[in-house]
Amino acid sequence: MTFPTPFARYRAEVLPAWIDGNNHMNMGYYTVLFDLATDEVWDELGIGRPYKIERGMGTFAAEAHIVYEREMLLGERGLVHSRVLGFDTKRLHVAHELYRDKDGLRAAAQELIFLNVDLTRRKVTPWPEDRLVRLAEAAAAHAMLPPLDWAGRRTALPAPKP
Repeated sequence: MTFPTPFARYRAEVLPAWIDGNNHMNMGYYTVLFDLATDEVWDELGIGRPYKIERGMGTFAAEAHIVYEREMLLGERGLVHSRVLGFDTKRLHVAHELYRDKDGLRAAAQELIFLNVDLTRRKVTPWPEDRLVRLAEAAAAHAMLPPLDWAGRRTALPAPKP
């Protein structure tokens, strides 16, 4: 079984409740939007709602970083491209990029690290073997895409010039 590449299934529209005092999408709603896109990826990976119900496991976000590049205004639409950047026995590294429909330009990008969690014990636990296989398929498929120049960045001010 192969993994969709690129993975671009989540379509977004900026809702009135998402608009802030600057008349553009509030920064917190980018997290909401990317979380909804994550649900689409999780379903394809087999770690969505049925995983929680049938196996008592789920994912917790451990780290996230968002890059805001262009405004999204009320009613604007976009498409999220998602990819699996890597994984290990307990973690998953994912990236999302939101592209505006009106001009095809990237509005924002998010990078996350997720943990596999036993929801009964509330403890980080290894991925089941069959899920590791699916994560490997996704990571291999997405490794064929051009690298993301923004992923893996550290958040910091530039070093002062001498």
